[in-house]
Amino acid sequence: MIVDLTAGAGTQMGSLQTSANLSCLCVSVRGGVQGFSTVVRQVGFNSWLLQGRIRSRKIQSLCVRSSFNNAGGSSSSEEKGLLLGAERDSSGSVVGFQLIPHSVTGDATIVESHDIVADDRDDLSEDAEQKEKPPTKLTFNIIFVTAEAAPYSKTGGLGDVCGSLPVALASRGHRVMVVSPRYLNGGPSDEKYANTVDLDVRATIHCFGGPQEVAFYHEYRAGVDWKYTALAIRYLWTTLLIADLERHMVIFMVHLVIIRLLAAKYRPYGVYKDARSIVLIHNIAHQGVEPAATYHNLGLPPEWYGALEWIFPTWARAHALDTGETVNVLKGAVAIADRILTVSQGYSWEITTPEGGYGLHELLSSRKSVLNGITNGIDVSDWNPSTDEHTASHYSIRDLSGKVKCKTALQKELGLPIRPDCPLIGFIGRLDYQKGVDIILSAIPELMQDDVQFVMLGSGEKQYEDWMRHTENLFKDKFRGWVGFNVPVSHRITAGCDILLMPSRFEPCGLNQLYAMRYGTIPVVHSTGGLRDTVKDFNPYAQEGEGEGTGWTFSPLSREKLLDTLKVAISTYIEHKSSWEGLMKRGMERDYSWENAAIQYEQVFEWAFIDPPYVR
Repeated sequence: MIVDLTAGAGTQMGSLQTSANLSCLCVSVRGGVQGFSTVVRQVGFNSWLLQGRIRSRKIQSLCVRSSFNNAGGSSSSEEKGLLLGAERDSSGSVVGFQLIPHSVTGDATIVESHDIVADDRDDLSEDAEQKEKPPTKLTFNIIFVTAEAAPYSKTGGLGDVCGSLPVALASRGHRVMVVSPRYLNGGPSDEKYANTVDLDVRATIHCFGGPQEVAFYHEYRAGVDWKYTALAIRYLWTTLLIADLERHMVIFMVHLVIIRLLAAKYRPYGVYKDARSIVLIHNIAHQGVEPAATYHNLGLPPEWYGALEWIFPTWARAHALDTGETVNVLKGAVAIADRILTVSQGYSWEITTPEGGYGLHELLSSRKSVLNGITNGIDVSDWNPSTDEHTASHYSIRDLSGKVKCKTALQKELGLPIRPDCPLIGFIGRLDYQKGVDIILSAIPELMQDDVQFVMLGSGEKQYEDWMRHTENLFKDKFRGWVGFNVPVSHRITAGCDILLMPSRFEPCGLNQLYAMRYGTIPVVHSTGGLRDTVKDFNPYAQEGEGEGTGWTFSPLSREKLLDTLKVAISTYIEHKSSWEGLMKRGMERDYSWENAAIQYEQVFEWAFIDPPYVR
């Protein structure tokens, strides 16, 4: 049986019904098809899930022939038969099909035969129907090239994004690969790499003044190909050269040097002409500025030096003999990327201002037409108050009683007086200037005069760590400071506190305020970047007195404004319980999933193909 999916966007296919056994089901797929959500929902590098209603006694194998359109709309004449092996759930039922790539099978023939009893399995479960995802208009090949990706490597929000967004995109039918370094702690004893396979492929590249051998590792997980190299991130391009790439609609969500290599060494010769590059700026304060002498290590032609040249002003130089000459890879990437993204809409505007652009504001302003912001999502399975393994009790928007139990358990754990009605304020984050810890420091003496409790979790500058210890000694019944970072404790603070304070000077996106709202903890934040985008100010008189908003924002960033806003939140907690519950529930009911963010990324992918790629 052959099903030819050539319908236009928006078409819905009916169920496939056969009365006889199927010896083979062939699906011929052509690009631009969105309406086969009931037939093929997920297309990953190694996984195609068949979710159509197949009423059949037996399926021996599934063959998929692909003939995708390229970015220009022309159809490839080549058709490939791809053999899919069956995937089963715990009961042995076939729930999907695993793509066996040509690189693995070669000329071998692999046929797997298992019965599918379709009596009552042809309809999707009630839960699945209720959570059906919006259809994907177009599917793309997407490659993330990143310095870190959770859970393998992580130092901050970049690791979270590159560990979660690829999975969300793969679940929506895109073919996704993540390329990242395998750092020194990624040896055989590291459990995070337990399922990775050494591909037994070695490549030699020339850098650092001589040839360097690169090893490659691979893991297929959650619909995504995770590939690791044993060399520094700037040379991950070699991985892409051996990757099994299709020739249509490739999106590079990439490290900055890769964008330059695309424009300088490949596109002028017609290579990757149908690919697009997108640079995702997580924190513009980190621009990849290095001494000018390191330029030759980037693998770029000499004539491209001017595109990366960055000269520091006199006042910023280290000494009188310092010429200030450096290379800035972010500058070069911003200049020629096909699209530019930040991790919130507010931050996409802030980086075009002198205050927020860190020297790149003029260049970014000149590229406003391709600059957008998309708020990060969170892992809603890990951060879920109804199932959180780290908290003392579970609760939900329908039953909030467990939150009080989490609060009293946290007070007991920290050695604070167990007082369910006392407002408990929390802070989780790095102890540094960006996070506004100095503002908290100046406000604490006055805040401690009120009937509140305050807990801080974080590490960073020694002066702030020492201050936390000293303050705990001064206010033994009101203040606790946990120096360091502990994931289970961060979950318990998020669940147990009534208020989460985030006085960041700038915050590209921020995740803690999203975690807090999902747990019914009310954020009080400085009105900047992603904090301003995600926290809506409480208005008790809106919606015919029902109220609206999920927290409080304040500006300017000052001790006085922080205290004034906190005191409004505290009085609302004490005196207006029904309004407080409304705040909690409005925050908990919002969609913070990566699925929501992935849909917005898809729109940007489509925009990227409207204009031709950059060629110098």
